Formats: sequence, structure tokens, C-alpha cells
Amino acid sequence: MTLQHTIHAVIRPGDESGYVAECPDLRAVTQGSTLDEVAANLREVVALALEDEDLALLGFASHPVIVVSLELEPAVA
Repeated sequence: MTLQHTIHAVIRPGDESGYVAECPDLRAVTQGSTLDEVAANLREVVALALEDEDLALLGFASHPVIVVSLELEPAVA
């Protein structure tokens, strides 16, 4: 079995304000009012999801990194 070295997450603007981050690999979701805040919250929620877990059983290498895609709608002129 090949272990994943990355955990994929997506950050997108919230419906009303701020940002929402989703990590489908771990079924984790968080939010923040700024990009810095949502990134910090994402790191925390991923750490909590992996806490006391056997990473290999989840399919991850021992020190995975979080790779984030930022979804933005194009500006309309």
C-alpha cells in the first residue's frame, strides 16, 4: 500500500462572510473570518482529527502536509 504524503483541503469564501475550510480526507470542516484565521483553524482541526490515530491505517505517511486549494469566483468587470 502506498501511503499519502499530503492531506487535501479546500478553502472558499463563506456564504455570508469569512472563509470555510473543508478537508474531505478527514471529514473535517472549520471556518475563520480571515485567511490567516481559517488556515490556523484548519491546521488545528486536522491535528485533532489525527490525534491518537494510526496514520498508516488512515493511509497517510508519518508526517503528511496539508495541501490547500483556494476557490475564488472571478471578478466581473
